Amino acid sequence: MGCANKAGSSSATWALTNSCTVYPRKPLKSICLMSYIRYDIGLIRGTIGLAHLLAPCARAARFMSPIQQPSSAQPGALEPSQDVSGAGLASGAALAPPAFSPLYQQIKALILQSLQQSEWRPGDVIPSEFELAARFKVSQGTVRKAIDELAADNLLVRKQGKGTFVATHAEQQVQYRFLRLQPDLGTIQTEGPARRDIIYCKRARASAEVARLLGLRTADALIQVRRVLSFAGVPTICEDLWLPAGPFKGLSAEHLNDYTGAMYSLFETEFGVRMVRASEKLKAVLPDEQAAQLLQVAPSTPLLSVERIAYTYNDTPMELRRGLYLTDTHHYQNDLN
Repeated sequence: MGCANKAGSSSATWALTNSCTVYPRKPLKSICLMSYIRYDIGLIRGTIGLAHLLAPCARAARFMSPIQQPSSAQPGALEPSQDVSGAGLASGAALAPPAFSPLYQQIKALILQSLQQSEWRPGDVIPSEFELAARFKVSQGTVRKAIDELAADNLLVRKQGKGTFVATHAEQQVQYRFLRLQPDLGTIQTEGPARRDIIYCKRARASAEVARLLGLRTADALIQVRRVLSFAGVPTICEDLWLPAGPFKGLSAEHLNDYTGAMYSLFETEFGVRMVRASEKLKAVLPDEQAAQLLQVAPSTPLLSVERIAYTYNDTPMELRRGLYLTDTHHYQNDLN
């Protein structure tokens, strides 16, 4: 369908393809700031797409996205995230607002990512705050706040005059961090290490319940361990453990018997799996016949049942542990802040 042009006018005219009506062209005004994007667009009709008009500032909007760690030549350098496309605007779809987090939280996530990827292993000293600030292109104060939170989470340990180290279960002060059973007299340190008797260490298949708790599929391969811990010669804890078979390939009863340190220290040194947090559920129960025999108590003896799920980085469950605790000479202690 043709349209007649009006020539000789001092102002430019704009004829739309599918309309004979001619509209005077108003200048496009655009203001694109870091805090918002605004357009004042003259009267537009026809087939011109809104997405086509907004594309330049849609690309500019990428600079407002949260900081991400790129795969650039300089590891950990911060740069804007992936380009934002305005392709969906023509069909009426709205751009989702970007998810922001405080800068120190983003630095914390990047340091955590390096820990997960074993850039720094348990016991290693990490780069100084000055070096990390240069790496991530942020202030030392931002790095310091991120490290403070990681230290509060027991993932890093500050040592005066030496630097900041990746926490390890091999250290004496954190060796019993997840063991809350304390002797009525003295401390777990003064009581001395427990004697460990491995009843069995075998391969098994995950039941539906165990698979759900460990984030696996039913019948996935597991390693199942049963052991008894004795303090001062008295059997005190009977534990069953379930571990995903993949990360703990090669774990055997010989491994567990020969290693003299804590079990979580064995996991991180021999298998590269570090338990960083755990959740527990407690209740009073009576032992079954086999547990009563292993603990050398009558079946009518009340015991404390403790079910623990231990997690590695990114809240990935790595262990299900169910223990029966004899509390004749011990108690369960948890300090709350």
